[in-house]
Order: sequence, then structure tokens, then C-alpha cells
Amino acid sequence: MTSTATDPETVPPTETGHPAPGQAGTLADPATASLERAGSLPTPQQAVAAAKDKVLTSAVAVDLAHQALGQITEPLSVGAHLGARSEGERVVTHLFECNLAGYRGWHWAVTLTRPPRARTATVCEMELLPGAEAILAPAWIPWADRLQPGDVSRSDRLPRRETDERLEPGWEATGEQEGDVVGTDALDFGRARVLSAEGVQRAAQRWYDGDHGPDADGVRKAHATCATCGFLVPLAGPLRNVFGICANEWAADDGRVVSLDHGCGAHSETDLPDQGPEWPVTPSRLDEAAMEPLGTDGTSIRDGRSQAEEIEAASQEEP
Repeated sequence: MTSTATDPETVPPTETGHPAPGQAGTLADPATASLERAGSLPTPQQAVAAAKDKVLTSAVAVDLAHQALGQITEPLSVGAHLGARSEGERVVTHLFECNLAGYRGWHWAVTLTRPPRARTATVCEMELLPGAEAILAPAWIPWADRLQPGDVSRSDRLPRRETDERLEPGWEATGEQEGDVVGTDALDFGRARVLSAEGVQRAAQRWYDGDHGPDADGVRKAHATCATCGFLVPLAGPLRNVFGICANEWAADDGRVVSLDHGCGAHSETDLPDQGPEWPVTPSRLDEAAMEPLGTDGTSIRDGRSQAEEIEAASQEEP
């Protein structure tokens, strides 16, 4: 009888697809972290395949597996029998519920086998495996893969990558000094490396699919595209037919690379109809033609008569 299990309380669980006990320090492979966990309950197909071996799935075999776990853990930590799955010809794994504190969703696994034509089961290995409901640490991501483009600031410094598919040599030496000097001056002022076709393609796709491409928010409501805007500064090189730089300080994309089919409300030819003032102008209700200017003593400024005299004169004129 052999066993690969160790004390589960001394080893932290990890998302490796294998039992945590006995594998401390093992880094999870991100490619396998999403696979079915080793301690998951048997599928109907696995259970049917295991049931074909009457010796390894009998009540005697289940009792043998249960007793074997008593050699590596406390009997009370082993719960009910959850099922069996076939691992191959004459190889069956029995799963038991784990009652250890902090290991909810984990299952004890005991693998049994037998020689050809033998009627007695033999214990191959015992281990503690995470089930579908087990709480595990996230899959290990190498430090080199954790950094994302948005995490880098202007003050950060990245290590130089000797092999970068986005770049290619700016020029190659031919052995002729005069020709190399001319080539160096002609190719981007002697830059050691320039964008490769792969680098240009990746940059163009990233920009086109981003916030400054045709599918950005609000572009469909724009009056016209950037291709007809007077504030567009055309680019040179292989991207000139797809992108330009916005030079409108009132635009949200000012100083950024935009696709020619991008658009916004700050287009140079965009206009709005005159909607008038925000407050309506109401006509004056004061009749200035019927006003009679009076002096400080109450007399009319026009003929020197008082207001009372004006009223009396007006009444005498009436028929």
C-alpha cells in the first residue's frame, strides 16, 4: 500500500489541478487552471465506466478505501462516499467527503487497482483533491506577464527586449562605409530599430478598435467624419490613409491619433441654427406717447400749467 497524501493543514491550497497536499511550492499552469478540478464529482459517464469493474466498485472495495484513509488522517475527517470514477482499465478512484475545517468542497480520493483476473483490490494512492466548490488561490501568473500597458507611467523604465516582433533593424550593415552612412541618415536618422510590419499592424488595430476609432461613443451622432475636418493633421508613412492627429483644442480628441472615419461635435464645418436668446423678449407695457412731463412743482413742463389746471382745461374742451 502506498500513499501520496500528507497533512492538509500544513500545505496551502493552490489552483494547480492537483492535490494541494504534498505539492507545496508548485506553481499553477495558467493553461490548466481552467480545466476540471481533479476532485470534482464523477460524471455519469465516468460512474458507468467504473461500475463495469465489480471488484473495484464493490462494498468491500469502498470499505477498503475508507479504512486506508484512516492511516493518513483522523477517521472523523472522512465523510460519506461520494462516488467512483474510472481512471483506466482496472483502475478506479473513490471519492469521500472531507470534514476538515477550512477544506469545504475538498474530497478525499483513494485510487484502487487490481491485477488481471484478480478478485482483490489494492490501494495505489490517497490524496486530498479540490472539488468544484473548493476555495483556491488564483492561478499563478509570472511576474513578466502581470504588467499591462496601462500600468506603465512616464517615469517608469521597461527592460529592453532583444527579440521584439514589433520592431526590426532600422538598417543593416553592408560592409561599405559610405553606403551605410547614407542608409543610416535615410532611415529615421539612425534609429537602431523601427516598427516592423507586425508592429504597424498591431498599433493600427489597437487604435482603430479604441476610443478614437469609428466605434467610439458618440461617433455615430457626429455631423461628419475627421477625414473632412480642417483640424486634422495627416500622418506620414503607412498609416496616412487610416489615421491623423486632431488639432482642435475644443475637441475631446485634441492631440490624439484618430481614425479618418472617427468624428465628434467639434468638426470644423459643424454649425447650429440660431435658436435665439435663452430669455424671451417681452414688449414694454408703458405708453411713453401718453406721458405728460411735470416739473418739481407739479406744473407742466410744456406750457407751465399745473396738473389740476390741465385737467380743468381738458374738461372744458369736452362738448
